[in-house]
Amino acid sequence: MKQITLPLGTFINMATVLVGSLIGLWLQNIFPARIESIIFQAIGLGTLLIGLQMALKAPDGYLLELIFSLIIGGIIGELIHFDQQLNQLGDALKGLFQIGDGRFTEGLITAFLLFCIGSMTIVGAIEEGLQGKRELLMIKATLDGVSSIAFAATYGIGVLFSIVPMLILQGGITVLTSLLKHSKKEAIKEEQPLIDPVILNQLSAAGGLLILGIGIRLLHLGTINIENLLPGLLVAVVVTGLSRRMKGKEF
Repeated sequence: MKQITLPLGTFINMATVLVGSLIGLWLQNIFPARIESIIFQAIGLGTLLIGLQMALKAPDGYLLELIFSLIIGGIIGELIHFDQQLNQLGDALKGLFQIGDGRFTEGLITAFLLFCIGSMTIVGAIEEGLQGKRELLMIKATLDGVSSIAFAATYGIGVLFSIVPMLILQGGITVLTSLLKHSKKEAIKEEQPLIDPVILNQLSAAGGLLILGIGIRLLHLGTINIENLLPGLLVAVVVTGLSRRMKGKEF
């Protein structure tokens, strides 16, 4: 019988975001308008920095693939009206839990990008599934917990609900990796990466560009439809993978 590794690291990560978000929501109610305004500006600048750090992870020689992926992802998002679907989902959740926060969906998407898209999420979840190591996820849980205080104070309760996609994505990777490890059909060596580092960095870079867009929007420097660009994350993985194969660097 296969022994599945429970995503305990993800559960702890969810707990830190939950506690941090509750603290942020409490702080949101005690700040006057002028303090709230300067907090928005500080968070906006911090978001730009986070996005820039992630975007600079773009692997050498794959910049065109990154840009192309966002273009194609944006076109797909516009054609399927992905932003409207997300807003409808957000409205459904708000109605279900009787939430009156007008920035619910925006907060959920922002927190999802910050907490769930990046190398620490994927590598940490894989390490837990393969080796039972949770050190990286513990570091991530601490960082996410602190960040969630500031972002919940800015965006509201939508940040708290980011623990749902975190469980699905991050926890799912741990469970899936554990199942693959114990599969009789395919033996996985711990020293071999399950995901090509180039593709992983490309995904982080694409997420970083979207986070940059969030910072720009938060600082009122421009209007960027982050929601319709989200499909670009998946496109970046596919396009970069195909490019790797065409260049003779199969993974």
